[in-house]
Amino acid sequence: MKKIILIVLFLSGFYSVKAQDRPLSQKMAATAMKLWKDSTAKWAYEQGVVLRGVEEVWLQTGDKKYFTYIQHYIDALVANDGTIKNYKIDDYSLDNILCGRDLLMLYKITKVEKYYKALVQLRRQLKDQPRIPEGGFWHKKRYPSQLWLDGLYMGSTFYADYAATFYEDTDVDDIANQFILVEQQPRDPKIGLLYHAWDESHKERWSDPKTGLSPNFWARADGWYAMALVDVLDYLPADHPKHAELIAILNWLAAAIEKYQDPKSGAWYEVMDKAAEKGNYLEASAS
Repeated sequence: MKKIILIVLFLSGFYSVKAQDRPLSQKMAATAMKLWKDSTAKWAYEQGVVLRGVEEVWLQTGDKKYFTYIQHYIDALVANDGTIKNYKIDDYSLDNILCGRDLLMLYKITKVEKYYKALVQLRRQLKDQPRIPEGGFWHKKRYPSQLWLDGLYMGSTFYADYAATFYEDTDVDDIANQFILVEQQPRDPKIGLLYHAWDESHKERWSDPKTGLSPNFWARADGWYAMALVDVLDYLPADHPKHAELIAILNWLAAAIEKYQDPKSGAWYEVMDKAAEKGNYLEASAS
């Protein structure tokens, strides 16, 4: 994510002067396309975030250059047999799922077979992803028994899009439950914010020995969860039994997040409820 922050800083200087007539979204996309070439393509969640942004700019403008950029970038990573460069399914890392959203977009438009073959690998990972007994995904195999807010954006947004694309209606319950399970453990009932993570075993060095919770309300983590919930609700039928519950979660979380917005900058601090503490700072990517 440091690269994404650098993009924002870069834009505030160079591109604010060179392209004042363009919306900020197009300036940011131009920066990403300049800095991240397909020759240096990497299958990672940072890239997945930026590619989704480029996709949104394409949808807003209709300019084919954005679609072409995404396709060339993904093509540098996905071989004709569907093999994904440097992707290891046995890592069972939800971070490695996010780029699958761009694969889905490309497959839906082009029907190129290699995209489908790569998608099947990612779906197989989710099928076999380790879980806590209640059903929530571990964030990674090497993070046993841990639920992270990040994982909802990394994995469940793809999961929902995939289920809708390939008519896997029975997965909708599982997708909704991922959000409900994560919300039940890390939420602070007094202020409404979500702690970054929860360790069911209570053994991780950062976890509270009594609750299993991580120590802080990390702005980017609450942001991951909120963004994921908004995206997934697009795929959840309004008459689904858990739709109203997810809407309620979104409403109280939005109200809680709003309370901690810095009134002067409009941004949020890295540790959301400790704005005045030394070392805390306004976090660009979270905001």
